[in-house]
Amino acid sequence: MSDAATSSNPAVYQLRVVLAWVSPLIWRRLLVPAEATIAEWHAVLQATFGWGGEHLHRFVIHGTGYGISYLGGVGFRDDARGIRLGELGLRAGERFTCQYNFTADWQVDLRVERVQPGEPGRVYARCAGGRRAGPPEEWDAPWASAEQTQPHRVFAAIVRAAEMMGRLLEADDDVFSLGEHRDELASLLPLLGLERFERRTCNQALVACATATKAGGA
Repeated sequence: MSDAATSSNPAVYQLRVVLAWVSPLIWRRLLVPAEATIAEWHAVLQATFGWGGEHLHRFVIHGTGYGISYLGGVGFRDDARGIRLGELGLRAGERFTCQYNFTADWQVDLRVERVQPGEPGRVYARCAGGRRAGPPEEWDAPWASAEQTQPHRVFAAIVRAAEMMGRLLEADDDVFSLGEHRDELASLLPLLGLERFERRTCNQALVACATATKAGGA
């Protein structure tokens, strides 16, 4: 670790992040500072996949579980809000996991690609690459998610969305209101944007996440 950082340029972890058992692959490449806590790391993952962080989670690193203990929930020896990544002794090539939403059972596989000094003036965490949109966190993973994204379902969603927009363009306001179909349209959006991933949008979400974390004193 000492070779990868200096006092002026703290270490940064480059991580390959993949949603387990999902095909086609949904992945991100993240740069996360060693000074970030595990709890902050979790917030980064949530922002990366467009999730809200409303469900329980745990990291398993070197065989030890890390998370935040709640009454009636899973207990942890150490509080994730007090442990920084740089304290875990992670090295390039090491792998670990994060389980999110224990009911849906999303698993995120993470691999340390390299540990490097941060660039002066660069804001971290940030996303350096990725592919495909994150699925809705309430979908059961991964088998129900695969069923939801079958080609015939995606095609039906495209046809229905086109129909709704066509009616909106052709009809008077008092005949067809998009607001009346808001819930239906919202349910179609994940299927319409499966292949969409924008790194700039992801990094904007990470900046907003960092701002919210600082404001909350996490």
